[in-house]
Amino acid sequence: MAGPDLLRPDPGLAIVVMGVSGCGKSTVAAMLAEALGCGFVEADDYHSQTNKEKMSKGVPLTDADRLPWLESLRGAIRDRLGRGEDVAVSCSALRLRYREVLREGDRNYKPGSYGTCRVKFVCLEASAEVIAGRVERRAAEGGHFMPASLVQSQLDLLEIDAAEGITVVDATVPANAIVEATVAQFREELASTARSQPRVSAASCF
Repeated sequence: MAGPDLLRPDPGLAIVVMGVSGCGKSTVAAMLAEALGCGFVEADDYHSQTNKEKMSKGVPLTDADRLPWLESLRGAIRDRLGRGEDVAVSCSALRLRYREVLREGDRNYKPGSYGTCRVKFVCLEASAEVIAGRVERRAAEGGHFMPASLVQSQLDLLEIDAAEGITVVDATVPANAIVEATVAQFREELASTARSQPRVSAASCF
C-alpha cells in the first residue's frame, strides 16, 4: 500500500480575475496570490509588442491578435496545474470563447463541464464611468498602455453565460474584501488551503 508521501498531490486551482481594463483585476489577483502563497500570472506580460503598440494607438485587438496571447496564458496555467499548484491570474477574458481557451489549461477539461474545471473565473464589474475614470488616471500616470478610448470596446465585448457559474463582484468593493471572499469561496478546492488542513492518510481509510 502506498504511503502518504506517494499519494497524488493536490490538483491545484487557477483563479482568473477577469474584467475590462481598469476594473482592478491585476491588483486583486496579485493580492490573492500573496494571500494564498501561490504564483501570479499577469496576462499583460504575455501580449506581444505588436499587440501593445496596437492598443496604445487606440486600435482594438482582433481575435486573431488575441489567440496566440490566450494560448500562451493557457500554457502558463497548464504548467502550474500540472505541478499541483494554485495560481492567480489577471486576464480580461471578456468572451466565452476566450475563457474556453484558458479552461483548456486543465488537461481534463471537456467543453461545457464548468463545474469540474480547475480554472475558475471571478469577474470584477463597475459602471462605464468608474472604469473610464480609472483608466484615464492610470494613463495619465504612465502606468499602462491601454487608453480610455478602448474602454467602451471592451465593455461591448464582455459576455457571461449564466451556465458558466462565474462569480461577479462589484469592482468598487475594497480589494482585500474581494480577496477574502474569493479565498472563502474556493477554500475546499485550493491546494494551498487544503494543505493547511489535516490530511487523511490512505491507511486511516480502512
